[in-house]
Amino acid sequence: MMPLTMAKIGENSSIKKVGGKEETRQFLSTLGFVPGAHVSVITEISGNVIVNIKESRVAISREMAQKIMV
Repeated sequence: MMPLTMAKIGENSSIKKVGGKEETRQFLSTLGFVPGAHVSVITEISGNVIVNIKESRVAISREMAQKIMV
């Protein structure tokens, strides 16, 4: 297991665990970041990570991406 920030660009990964405070986990789950979901990193721009999840592109901060284990 590794944080989402360590995943290579374009690599498909499966989410194993989402950490952080309850509010953070709840927010990420509304975006589709739940265990078992497939995610791929598209690019990283000025600290933000842009990912493809559930047929959508989502930008999250590096801090949030650190809490998502793949």
